[in-house]
Amino acid sequence: MTIALGLLIVRVVVGLLFVGHGAQKLFGWFGGYGIKGTGGWLESIGVKPGVAMAVVAGLMELVGGLLFTLGLLTPLAAALIVMTMLVAIVKVHGANGIWSTSNGYEYNLVLIAIAIGVALIGAGDYSVDAFLN
Repeated sequence: MTIALGLLIVRVVVGLLFVGHGAQKLFGWFGGYGIKGTGGWLESIGVKPGVAMAVVAGLMELVGGLLFTLGLLTPLAAALIVMTMLVAIVKVHGANGIWSTSNGYEYNLVLIAIAIGVALIGAGDYSVDAFLN
């Protein structure tokens, strides 16, 4: 029970934060810039076409976060999270080194570790994956 509860807490916190990031990109919610604003920023860092990539990134975060929260198709959810974080490292944070105090990739790396760890362990007893199995 303790392990299942711990996995649930990790999944819900990390998953819902990804849902929020996706909603920022797609809908402009929670202080986000929406598709056009995010697309413009992506273009400014060399990710083109910006608007299309904003939709892709937003959907990956939203869907990956929702699946991760629910513990549904957890390996897929983790893959979506890991892919978005790898792009964030390569395109935004990697050149700044590891530490977040320098806008580095420390936080992205922690999220990658969490996603991979949960995918390897499994979503736990309090998940849709467990219910379906």
